[in-house]
Amino acid sequence: MEKRVMTGSKRRRGLTAASALLGGVLVLTACNGGGADGSKKSQAAQVDKAAAEDASEAQIAIAPKNGVTNASINNDAKVTVSKGTLSEVTLTTTAGAPVKGTLAADGKSWKPDVQLERSTTYKISATAKDSKGREAHENSSFTTVSPANSFIGNFTPEDGSTVGVGMPVSINFNKPITDKKAVQDGITVTSSSGQEVVGHWFNSQRLDLRPESYWQGGSTVTLKLALDGVEGADGVFGVQQKTVTFKVGRNQVSTVDANTKTMTVTQNGKTIKTVPISSGSSTNPTYNGQMVISEKFKETRMNGDTVGFGGEYDIKDVPHAMRLSTSGTFIHGNYWGARSIFGSANTSHGCVGLADVQGAGDANQPAAWFYNNSLVGDVVIVKNSPDRTVTPDNGLNGWNMSWADWKAGSAA
Repeated sequence: MEKRVMTGSKRRRGLTAASALLGGVLVLTACNGGGADGSKKSQAAQVDKAAAEDASEAQIAIAPKNGVTNASINNDAKVTVSKGTLSEVTLTTTAGAPVKGTLAADGKSWKPDVQLERSTTYKISATAKDSKGREAHENSSFTTVSPANSFIGNFTPEDGSTVGVGMPVSINFNKPITDKKAVQDGITVTSSSGQEVVGHWFNSQRLDLRPESYWQGGSTVTLKLALDGVEGADGVFGVQQKTVTFKVGRNQVSTVDANTKTMTVTQNGKTIKTVPISSGSSTNPTYNGQMVISEKFKETRMNGDTVGFGGEYDIKDVPHAMRLSTSGTFIHGNYWGARSIFGSANTSHGCVGLADVQGAGDANQPAAWFYNNSLVGDVVIVKNSPDRTVTPDNGLNGWNMSWADWKAGSAA
């Protein structure tokens, strides 16, 4: 039987043909696919270009930036626009509670009307239009600083109050301050009298500010707290932005002489009354020094347990009491002692006592007169007592520190 043998040339032609066929398929597939994709890309590019050409020129900027944490509760939230005007801005909590805000008259900016809450996430949505009425939109979200990452300063005296000439501005911070300079730089105290005011840190949480001498009577003092965003310690920021003003009343200074057992009251340098007193006994003498009235109570309880005297006394209705030190020194009415002690004997546990009646109802009593004629911030000076001078940080009593030492405690 005859064998038919494929010659090499035919075999090569077959392979060539198959290759050509496959190549044609491959080429055809590549051309078809490439042509379609290229067309789609071209069309998309044309659409994008057209959209870009018709896009609003308005450029919205939202602060804080999206995703920020530890944002300020006072100043950070703001929306501005260039090449257009804002038409709508909404600020809400993540729970949907709206926050009122004000759009500037020129439509270029918006800010909230109220202080924001701490530890709260807020969302801002803004819409603006350009000169052709084309809209632009922007959205952002941020979280305000938490109580754990913020500090506040509790201050005295109160806004709008009238105080005595010895009243310092005293600020107690709720967290330790490590960058005292940064915090003190955010606090200014000025007086209409023009007196220089210097701050003194008693510790990491207390800053007092005062002039070299007592405030001038009749002056106005202004405290400005610009602590919002100030980093007082690592990762701990201030949140306060506040201005406080208070008036200084007439210049009243009262001097208690523990030896003569009298108190001389002066106003504007003139003696207006001399009052017999009974100060601390020889075993419990009254502090010497310049002390400032920090609190007034028509009646209060005085319990020896609270100041280290055990159960030696517990009087629930001490009349006309005014605090002179944090440790428990008061000048107050005394109805339980014999009238004969006032002006003749020192019998107290360290306080200064004036004659009074139980119930604080008789305005003619010496204690009632002194109470009614005293302001928080008035100075009471005690002298000739066998005790030491009160420490400057025991109450509002920094006047017992020299001006040089006072200034040495400033971080400014």
